[in-house]
Amino acid sequence: MNDTIYALASASGRAAVCVVRISGRDSGLVIERLTHRSRPGQRKASLRKLFDNDGGLLDEALVLYFAGPASFTGEDAAELHLHGGRAVVTGVLEALAALGLRQAMPGEFTRRAFEHGKMSLAEAEGIADLVDSETSAQRAQALGQMSGALDQRFAVWRAALIESLALMEAAIDFPDEDLPPDVANGALAVLASLRADLASALTDRRGERIREGLRVALIGPPNVGKSSLFNGLIGRDAAIVTSTPGTTRDVIEAGMMLNGYHVIIADTAGERDTTDEIEAEGVRRAHAWAQQADLRIWVRDASQLTADPGQERVGPNDLGSDWVVYNKADIGPAPQSPVSALTGAGVDLLLDRIGAFAAEVLGGSDFPASTRARHRVLLETAVYHLDQAISHFGGAAELVGEDIRLACRSLERLSGRIGAEDVLERVFASFCIGK
Repeated sequence: MNDTIYALASASGRAAVCVVRISGRDSGLVIERLTHRSRPGQRKASLRKLFDNDGGLLDEALVLYFAGPASFTGEDAAELHLHGGRAVVTGVLEALAALGLRQAMPGEFTRRAFEHGKMSLAEAEGIADLVDSETSAQRAQALGQMSGALDQRFAVWRAALIESLALMEAAIDFPDEDLPPDVANGALAVLASLRADLASALTDRRGERIREGLRVALIGPPNVGKSSLFNGLIGRDAAIVTSTPGTTRDVIEAGMMLNGYHVIIADTAGERDTTDEIEAEGVRRAHAWAQQADLRIWVRDASQLTADPGQERVGPNDLGSDWVVYNKADIGPAPQSPVSALTGAGVDLLLDRIGAFAAEVLGGSDFPASTRARHRVLLETAVYHLDQAISHFGGAAELVGEDIRLACRSLERLSGRIGAEDVLERVFASFCIGK
């Protein structure tokens, strides 16, 4: 944290403009050495010539200087807006290395901002998600998290825990005082209400699904046209299509954007009993994928309206919904939801229905309680400690207080107020270099 770092902040390769970021206590001195002039005024763009250590001209660039703590990282920082030729960028990066700067690790700029109190860990994760966003829903969620929407939810819960802990501490520290008899009962009521709120929040998977994608599984017996329908939905020949039963042996996934949401559609192995070891493994994987899907589309053959035991074999879908569509409607009458992967009839309508489903289950005015598995695990841990605290009421008040503190610690780890070093390493390692 005491050295000065640099990195290319824009995409590598030929471009009109490339941005190099610098952060650390020597940022101002580096600018003076590169430009052979005094550093520019704070937060003002200045056109300067850049020179290497031998005095050779590297580029004429816009130079900005940010004195800490009024910078992204909270420490002295600078930006070089260069012409985007490869030789220009390479020369400037080599000059910075020659001045003794170290190339930044992935996420190191944002981590320094976190370490200097410029943002919470949840807000830092929002920045990473914004960089990776591909849909309007992902962008909106990342911007909300980056602006503190997730921290605001955590803060309300943490305040409730502190309130209940204060009531318990009063009962523990002043047992002989003339305290109202309902002090401990007041803490219990707060904890019970909070526990219900957290449990409800854990059932909301919108945040993770917006970030990772709504999961849609095509499932059904062999030769009903799942692979053909899959290719028609995604608009390319990703799955092999033959008349031989059991052609699909593994789960084939494809991502697409529908109605502003990221949707992952999966083609799966045909549901049937088989002695083929490879096909049986494909059926097992199909079951596993379908059981975790938000939407299962059961594909049936409109020309053979026979009983289909597949749905019963796979089991109920606790996470989402089940639809039935009848493929091959061009050669047989379908009782409902007709599609024809061969002619394309009904495919666009099915896509519209999936997009509407995504908007229905992923939309909502309130910000989700978690957007990553890390958040969900910590919320589950908090609920566990709340359950322990509630179960200890009527016994040792010290045990209740300790469980409340452990629940509070879980919520504090969400925002990064406290957290093990290995957790921080995992979070920031997912960032790109230069951010």
